[in-house]
Amino acid sequence: MSQNYYPSSQSLPNSTMAIISLIMGILGLTFFPVIGSIIALFTGYMAKKEIHESPGLLAGEGMATAGIILGWIGVLFLVLFACMFCLILLAILFLIPFSTSTMDYNTSILPLLEIIL
Repeated sequence: MSQNYYPSSQSLPNSTMAIISLIMGILGLTFFPVIGSIIALFTGYMAKKEIHESPGLLAGEGMATAGIILGWIGVLFLVLFACMFCLILLAILFLIPFSTSTMDYNTSILPLLEIIL
């Protein structure tokens, strides 16, 4: 009687840091934009280092990579939002005259307020 031996189908445990990185990456794009993205980046890089230092003992490199990508996307959104905010602020500041001594009624913000009100 011959016995067939099949390789074990046990899977490796996932790195806890990789799981945290993925979760914080998702939360960084939804509920906690700044903090979640930064935590996703830190934990993702820590998870990759942890997985590479223990070959064959931990899995989850894909989750860590996904967390890192989501973290960088969150940082990109933060930078774009900050640039848009600065541009809008600069546009508002340059459209409103600052000189009150030579301010003409037609160039001030008062006509705009009359239209709104």
